[in-house]
Amino acid sequence: MKMQINTLVPDFILPDQDGKEHRLSDYKGRWVLVYFYPKDDTPGCTKEACQIRDNFEDFKKSKIKVFGISADSIQSHKKFAEKYNLPFSVLADSDKKVIKLFGVWGKKKFLGKEYMGIKRTSFLINPEGKIAKIYENVKPDIHAKEVLDDIKDLEF
Repeated sequence: MKMQINTLVPDFILPDQDGKEHRLSDYKGRWVLVYFYPKDDTPGCTKEACQIRDNFEDFKKSKIKVFGISADSIQSHKKFAEKYNLPFSVLADSDKKVIKLFGVWGKKKFLGKEYMGIKRTSFLINPEGKIAKIYENVKPDIHAKEVLDDIKDLEF
C-alpha cells in the first residue's frame, strides 16, 4: 500500500527506545511527523536525526510530535538515542508491519547492487489524522528545516 495526501492514516502501536508503547491515535488533534529511516547510527540516518534534534525547539513551538521509525531493535534505538541525545521517540518496527503499511519497504540500489530496505521517507500528519505532506527521497541535512517551513504554510 502506498500512502497518499489526505489519506486517513491507520492506527498503529510501536515501542520506543525505552520500551514505552505509542499509539498514533493518541496524538490525534496535533501535527505528527513520522519519519522512516534505514538504520540506527549510520551516516545519513544520524545526520537526519541530529538535524531534527538541533531544530527540536522549533518542532515543539509548532506543536509537532516527532517519531523516527526503523526496523532496528529497542536496544539499538536506545543506544542511538542516548549517543546523540535525541529528544524525540524512535520507534522499533522489527517485524516491519508499519514500515510496509506506509509503503516504504522496497527495492533499493547501492553500488550497483539491489536489495530490499527502508526508503527514507517522511509523512506529516495533520490534526485530523490525515497525511498532509509526503517527503520521498529525503535529504537528511535539510529535512528538518523543510518540514518546519512547510508546517507554516499548512497551518494557515
